[in-house]
Amino acid sequence: MTSLVRKDLAGGVATVTLDSPHNRNALSVRLLADLEDQLTWALAEPAARVIVLTATGTVFCSGADLKEQKAAGAPVTASLPEIFTLLWESPKPVVCRLNGTARAGGLGLVASCDFAIAPLTASFAFTEVRLGVVPAMISVPVLRRLDPRAAAEYFLTGEVFDASTAAEIGLLSRAVPEEELDATVAHYASMLIKGGPEALAITKRLLREVPQLSFEEGLRRMTELSAERFTSEEGQEGIAAFWDKRPPRWASP
Repeated sequence: MTSLVRKDLAGGVATVTLDSPHNRNALSVRLLADLEDQLTWALAEPAARVIVLTATGTVFCSGADLKEQKAAGAPVTASLPEIFTLLWESPKPVVCRLNGTARAGGLGLVASCDFAIAPLTASFAFTEVRLGVVPAMISVPVLRRLDPRAAAEYFLTGEVFDASTAAEIGLLSRAVPEEELDATVAHYASMLIKGGPEALAITKRLLREVPQLSFEEGLRRMTELSAERFTSEEGQEGIAAFWDKRPPRWASP
């Protein structure tokens, strides 16, 4: 059976592509299973330094597969929390390249990635309340990104909003003209590959954890971490490369 999610590896970038355009890349049981498999591959692949999540067609992801949900008579997105977790806790940076519109559950994928870049023509909506359901699982990553007032407005109204607004409220990193999308994603990937793999993984964790610490505890723990990283093998290599005016080993072509 043909996979609904494709994978590719080139130049240190693992690209994972939702490939179910016939139903607007809806989160069917098959697509979710294939997505979990391909993300697991990208995380385990030593040559993959950065992960790019994208899709085929004109829609990035339309959310839950409602036809499948109706036929089953119950929610069929059991693996969605695992996928959100894989993206959110990935030690490798994850860039979401939105090829177009996203709705509902698809926005959980967007919010779970470290960066999200979309064309200005894309639109977004949390449509759950208009179906009499709630944005439950996706709220976990999404509410960690959105401005609280904006979250209340768009979660409660289900109103469609554009890419510029999505960037303003924290759902997207950048909204760019469609012709600049690939170049922008490539620019982010090229910058991320210059970072030390261990340093990137630790910095991702730092971004999540430090705001939860008290000021005193944060300084104590970060002082320890700073000393640890300056004396680490990766830190020593990075400093030596700086003084030698050469790329560090992890960034060498």
